[in-house]
Amino acid sequence: MTQPLRAAIIGTGSVATLHARSLDRIDGVELVAVADVMPGRARAFADEHAAAAHAYDSLEHLFAAETVDVVHLCTPPGVHAPQAVAAFAHGAHVIAEKPPALSLSELQQMTDAAAAADRRFAVVFQQRTGSAADRVKRLLDSGAFGRALFATCNTLWYRDAEYYSVPWRGRWETEGGGTTLSHGIHQIDLLAYLLGDWRAASAQLWRQAREVETEDVSTATILFESGTVASVSTSVVSPRETSSIRIDTERATIEVDHLYGHAPKNWRITPASFVGEEEAAAWNFDDAAFEGGIVPSGHDALLGSVYASLFAGEPLPAVAAEPARALEIVTAFYASAREGGGRVERERVQGEAALRGTLEAPVVDNRGVDNRGVETRAVDNRAVGG
Repeated sequence: MTQPLRAAIIGTGSVATLHARSLDRIDGVELVAVADVMPGRARAFADEHAAAAHAYDSLEHLFAAETVDVVHLCTPPGVHAPQAVAAFAHGAHVIAEKPPALSLSELQQMTDAAAAADRRFAVVFQQRTGSAADRVKRLLDSGAFGRALFATCNTLWYRDAEYYSVPWRGRWETEGGGTTLSHGIHQIDLLAYLLGDWRAASAQLWRQAREVETEDVSTATILFESGTVASVSTSVVSPRETSSIRIDTERATIEVDHLYGHAPKNWRITPASFVGEEEAAAWNFDDAAFEGGIVPSGHDALLGSVYASLFAGEPLPAVAAEPARALEIVTAFYASAREGGGRVERERVQGEAALRGTLEAPVVDNRGVDNRGVETRAVDNRAVGG
């Protein structure tokens, strides 16, 4: 490579700052352009993170004036699909924030456009990155722990009314779904990265406190092809926030407990009582276990690996592959809720056109008003105690 890769960031919300900081740490990448529809925001963002970058008020104006190699989509998910298709047509690779799209059909449009343009398409599922996740995945894949039997996956966060005052949040049309799609998808993706292909899922959606169209709590179950059963809970009404995964295998319990990013210190492996000390010692997370040094999860790790593949002209690495897997699972959750909480098979999600469309689903509303017998989408029990 003799010339730097020219990058552009579209959308200058808080997550765009993480992208800009990561780009600044990657040799051979230059942030040359920023776009945002809000007047003045693009210029202010560029002044803070890349003073030489040009600022634009739309993606169209940016493409009319610039030649860029990589486009970072930090915009709301409702506009990802058309923006990605436009970027591929412009000859750029695309790195999109999660969720990548509002439906699997939109995501397919994006992947098809990438293939037609011979460009790379990566989704920011950064929780599957980092030294510890890589080590656990290799140990699981090797059979060191025996079969994985049961797992729990919790994304218990807190988002107040001000968070949902942003016009596009909490609405089916513009956000695509509730906390399951917007927040829980990160831990769901990490769980699926560790456990592999899934077979079926079921879920219920709940509205416990927030004034939104979508859910603020969900409870779900995933059955993996390996036979592992996982219980998945997602919430934005949890004052003590945590992101956690626990996997119980034949020989050990694997746990990670963090919030927005993890390192080896956040992971723990507890051997079964019959496992010998020497075998258990081989599972430790001490410095000696990481020959290449300790890398925490995060945007730095994900974007660094994506750009390394772009520099080398190679396919995307495993930590940036499978862009549809987590969205498939979430789609199954919403489909299950539409069907009364029943089991939805992966084959249906992949093949049935109705399941590849909008994710909108009934939400059981527990916020205070009993609307039983009234023709409405949900029962509101907000004031119910207990």
